[in-house]
Amino acid sequence: MSRIGKNPIQVPSGVTVTINGKTVSVKGPKGELHQTFHDNILISVADNQVTVTRPNNVKLNRSLHGLTRTLIANMVEGVTKGYEKQLEILGVGYRAAINGTKLTLALGFSHPIEFPAPAGISIELDKEKKNIIIIRGADKQLLGEVAAKIRSFKKPEPYKGKGIRYLGEYVAQKAGKAASKEK
Repeated sequence: MSRIGKNPIQVPSGVTVTINGKTVSVKGPKGELHQTFHDNILISVADNQVTVTRPNNVKLNRSLHGLTRTLIANMVEGVTKGYEKQLEILGVGYRAAINGTKLTLALGFSHPIEFPAPAGISIELDKEKKNIIIIRGADKQLLGEVAAKIRSFKKPEPYKGKGIRYLGEYVAQKAGKAASKEK
């Protein structure tokens, strides 16, 4: 039995979980999320708990069991607490600005990069440190995709470390060119 999949998911007060066929909808104070799951996995709601079971021990069902339970748990946590990722901009002249729901980045290119925030995602800048981008949302997967997309505009380079990185991310620094001695 899956050690993760067998654990029930506690549904906090203020959150409603509804199942319509194989689509699970979770509604809470931070928003509403929907996801469709595989036909083989059985999902049920009773007594403020969501349980995920599998019909047999076929390899596909075993692999989907814990995954389904974790995805539903992430949906419940997302609509109650929400998720957050922080990105840090390093480099001389690199900066960010917020114009409505658009993030405008100046990253050393000949033009600024404008990134519109998708629905359900909010982007803001840290008040004290203007080089920190804070991304918040209820959908963990969409939040990760948005953070990765913003990071991909200028990944940290290995010589000086300039670029956009996750807050606390370690970038291995390479040694530059060594001056050669002539004889």
